[in-house]
Amino acid sequence: MHVYIYDDYLNKGKYHKIINRLEIRLTDLGLNGKIIRLSGIKNIKGSIQNEIKLGAKTIIAVGNNQTVNKIIGAIIDTDLYGDFQKHTLLGIIPIGDDNSIATSFGIKNEMEACNILLARRIEKIDLGLVGSHYFLNQASIQSRGTNVEIADYSITVAEKGEIKIINLLSDKDTDIKSSPHDGRLDLYIKTRKKDISRLTTDRLKISNPDDKLIIDGVMEIETPAEIGIMRDRVNIIVGKERIFE
Repeated sequence: MHVYIYDDYLNKGKYHKIINRLEIRLTDLGLNGKIIRLSGIKNIKGSIQNEIKLGAKTIIAVGNNQTVNKIIGAIIDTDLYGDFQKHTLLGIIPIGDDNSIATSFGIKNEMEACNILLARRIEKIDLGLVGSHYFLNQASIQSRGTNVEIADYSITVAEKGEIKIINLLSDKDTDIKSSPHDGRLDLYIKTRKKDISRLTTDRLKISNPDDKLIIDGVMEIETPAEIGIMRDRVNIIVGKERIFE
């Protein structure tokens, strides 16, 4: 059974035609299923848990990065996560802006997403963890004034720039390398005066009194924050043009 979870913002009039075309296409492909609209739900976790209990085989996030982030958090925190990990897949149908996660999985638009759901190509990937929050792509923070602690040493960056902690790339046209299968996070520090510095680790602590950590481009987290990696935690339906092997 397919369960489609629509984000709140899709209620806006400018998305009505897109949604209509999407639902017609899904029906034509035999992929129609239950629709849950987040705008009418107070307990996302409870709703998703109930669908897993009822036998949902594919949970599909219809929206953007924030939609995926909400659903991942709800799934991981349910008592039925073990069942989800074994028997249920996560799919994505990107609509609108801020869809770097879908891009990572080779999903360019909502119509292409329908074909990808039908093909059902599956990858099990790692999941980044910041406190009680999760991320698929990356966490980022400005470099100036940021302190990074890894094992027995620490780095404090004085120059202006950006620090990225990457689990999954969202752009294939880059020299940065990262894999969502290796149980490691890739830390990149880039400032105006230095080339990119790269470290790999499975755990670090990051702090900056003047800035917040941003995960998957949608959620701000206060620092200091502990960042880790959970290996092989999510089964995702991906496209052929995904940005990883």
